[in-house]
Amino acid sequence: MPDHESVRRLRAHAQALAGGAREGSAEAVVRRVFGIQAQDATAADLGIRVRGRDITAQAIRTAYEKERSIVRNWYMRGTLHTIPSNDARWVLQLLSPRILAATNRRYQQLGLDDDLRQRADHLIRHALAAHGPLTRAELTEHLTTLGIPPDGQAPFHLIRHAALTGILCHGPQRAGEATYVLLNDWLPTTGRFRWEGDSALAELARRYLAAHAPATLEDFAAWSGMPITWARTAWKMLAEYGAINEYGASTMLAGRVKELLGASDTPDVRMLPAYDNYLIGYRTREVSVPALHQARVWPGGGLIRPTVIADGLAIATWTRGSGARSIKVDAFGPVLPQIQREVGVEKDAVVRFLRPTTYRPPPC
Repeated sequence: MPDHESVRRLRAHAQALAGGAREGSAEAVVRRVFGIQAQDATAADLGIRVRGRDITAQAIRTAYEKERSIVRNWYMRGTLHTIPSNDARWVLQLLSPRILAATNRRYQQLGLDDDLRQRADHLIRHALAAHGPLTRAELTEHLTTLGIPPDGQAPFHLIRHAALTGILCHGPQRAGEATYVLLNDWLPTTGRFRWEGDSALAELARRYLAAHAPATLEDFAAWSGMPITWARTAWKMLAEYGAINEYGASTMLAGRVKELLGASDTPDVRMLPAYDNYLIGYRTREVSVPALHQARVWPGGGLIRPTVIADGLAIATWTRGSGARSIKVDAFGPVLPQIQREVGVEKDAVVRFLRPTTYRPPPC
């Protein structure tokens, strides 16, 4: 039976967070991890940075806005994720019906019946076609013409509904604020979906295992927001394809290395952002965070704090202050000198990433 250390090192390596694994571009990071948690846009950027090799904030914006190789929208569990753009449609088709059904009670509580949601979809489509990209506030102003109050949760749920029905997605930032665009304009359709029906379900499970294994079908259900019966179906299909193998009580993709090289004398230290995939991609937490310190990472109220990991094991949390270099690390216990040095290297890298670029006029 594999021990926690073996499972942790394999998971962290799969996530490009240990063993020196790093990707060379924002697109490559997102393709490897498949879904970067993106409820907080800055945290999402930091989640790409920590898995990459010298990836700048500007390079991430280029991937989003010029290359359009990655896209931010509502996917797994109905929450915001960044995924590869050429996967946007088949993933949405697979996940959105269940998300919409699960949100129906909230729609009714807000007075958003089927007719009103359809009229809102129509209005949003035309507003973005005529005036887009538009911010949430600007779309909300258009929605008030339907009698929607500008405050409260109704505008958000109508915008999210339009995303889940394939009308819009996140577009370029404007002065640091997210905007929305028509999905078909931003990411022109290429014809048929790459995967549909059960084949899409199996493909999503395969992508999950590529980025998270060793993992269980219960982990996949928790990550995706799908019923456990769907997860069982996905596992059965992958087994029939010969695509998975057992690894103790967990599962790995067939052909994947089950043992990594021994630990290096210099631990691989990374500073994860809040809500990072590595911390929320599984049903349980004990592999990545010592039980004694889990409340420091998950303090309650839905918060998941930024965390420092060494070879995949959480050793501290960290916070960012108002100053450009104001990063404080709160270690769980004594830290070895070589780890402390690597923490310093990571702190400097985060500061460089977050520091606003200043304009310098060219020499005369």
